[in-house]
Amino acid sequence: MSDTGDAYGQEGRDAIRGAARGSAPVPLSVLDLVTVGAGSTAHASLRTSVDIARLAESRGYHRHWVAEHHSMPGVASSSPAVILAHLAAHTSRIRLGSGGVMLPNHAPLAVAEQFGTLEALAPGRIDLGLGRAPGTDGRTAMALRGPGRLDEAAGEFPRQLAELTRFLDDDFPDGHPYARVHAVPGPVQGPAGRPPLWLLGSSGFSARLAGELGLPFAYAHHFSAAGTLPALDLYRQSFRPSAVLDAPYAVIGVAALAADTAGQARAQVLTGALSMLRLRTGRPGLVPTPEEAAAYAFSPPEREFVDGWLANIVHGTPDEVRAGLDDLAKRTGADELMLTANAHSGAARLRSYGLVADAYGMPEQGPAEG
Repeated sequence: MSDTGDAYGQEGRDAIRGAARGSAPVPLSVLDLVTVGAGSTAHASLRTSVDIARLAESRGYHRHWVAEHHSMPGVASSSPAVILAHLAAHTSRIRLGSGGVMLPNHAPLAVAEQFGTLEALAPGRIDLGLGRAPGTDGRTAMALRGPGRLDEAAGEFPRQLAELTRFLDDDFPDGHPYARVHAVPGPVQGPAGRPPLWLLGSSGFSARLAGELGLPFAYAHHFSAAGTLPALDLYRQSFRPSAVLDAPYAVIGVAALAADTAGQARAQVLTGALSMLRLRTGRPGLVPTPEEAAAYAFSPPEREFVDGWLANIVHGTPDEVRAGLDDLAKRTGADELMLTANAHSGAARLRSYGLVADAYGMPEQGPAEG
């Protein structure tokens, strides 16, 4: 794997580490799944994402990431690079990135070209978060990657990561088959910045790899809470200082939704829980309305699943959400919390981020200069 030191320097370290605003215990960020509720459209959800990015920028959230998912009717984030280009056109300061690009679904050169383009569009504001899962079911992954490549692609993640890094740095050694292949936009055109690399995960594999490479790490606490502490411990124990980071930097994704009342928050998060139940049982669809979720007759096993799912969502009034986030930051020692507000209503998601900012006294920021 190529040395990434020259690509980062001090500027790269600042791009990784955020600053807490107001009374927040750590920097706060946004993880956007671009959820689509019943009765709504992908167009409306993408407009909501722009509104969330603008609000997040104005209130001091550090970054806004978009996840890659496929063949899920209730999620419109199958093309993170396309969405990020749109968000970049509507913001001027907040960091934007992938949370993440599922690298085995793509050729490393294609990812380098996409994120080189994003870096050229929004210099110094782009993060490239990478995962090794497909972001979908096995049949869809086969359609994305081709037959026979599912196990092979996941097992080759370290090689793909090394190849992607060399494309981003344009530093394949002489004699390598790709020595004269260049990711454009990129360094072959002259001095240029490039996105910091992040590894994402919901298990120990990426945690260990991120630590060994000295890269920042983002853990999917929002859907794999039981493994959070072991993965963070493994990342910190495995960490080797690098030109990118001199100490570990860990972000955790957190399902969190604030509303004016606890009842309103409960009604919204129940829609996401029912949507996940249907996804896990092979019945994916649009995120149901609060009325549909409230009227749904859960079987005992379904109720057990939903109760367990809701137990890992920080939800309620702004004060209750603030207390829950404070406790989570303390328990995990996370360096940054990335909040994902999954609900039927785009308006509820947008309001949640505003209420959380209010709860922490995160001040309104004026437009960026230039």
